[in-house]
Amino acid sequence: MSIDGTGVRAICYAAMLCAVLAAPALAQAPDDRHAGYYYPEPVSSEVYHARLPADTQAGRRGRIAFVTALTQQLLQSEDPYALALFAKGEEADRLILLSLREGHLDTLYRMRGFLAVMTAWARTTPVLQNSEIAENLTFLDLLKLLGFTQITVSDGNRFAHRIEIE
Repeated sequence: MSIDGTGVRAICYAAMLCAVLAAPALAQAPDDRHAGYYYPEPVSSEVYHARLPADTQAGRRGRIAFVTALTQQLLQSEDPYALALFAKGEEADRLILLSLREGHLDTLYRMRGFLAVMTAWARTTPVLQNSEIAENLTFLDLLKLLGFTQITVSDGNRFAHRIEIE
């Protein structure tokens, strides 16, 4: 089968049209080189509007120190290898929370329940404990205060949920 000049042009135009139509979707896709490595592609996402602004003093070093301190606490717990935490991105402003146990954090409801537990923990931290509105703040508010812009929570198998923190 041979294709004449008209057929080649039609194929080129069709390819260009496909590229143009696909470009907006590709441009909107987040740069997530960690999906497929640490966790599967997120199956759901949401935007959380924090009740606190980011602390201008919070920087990359502070976020890494926070993740390191939280990891140290986890390592001292009864089940030290149940979770893994990572601060990723050039500014370490994207948090990954990954279950290392089968059946943990494998649904949106379990993930939200776990974030509620993390909220109770966050309210005991010196940063939020000294706040007059600590009882109204969440773990996600603490993350915003520290300058995190995103958290991805995954069961490490099939489920991942992303929260953009604004």
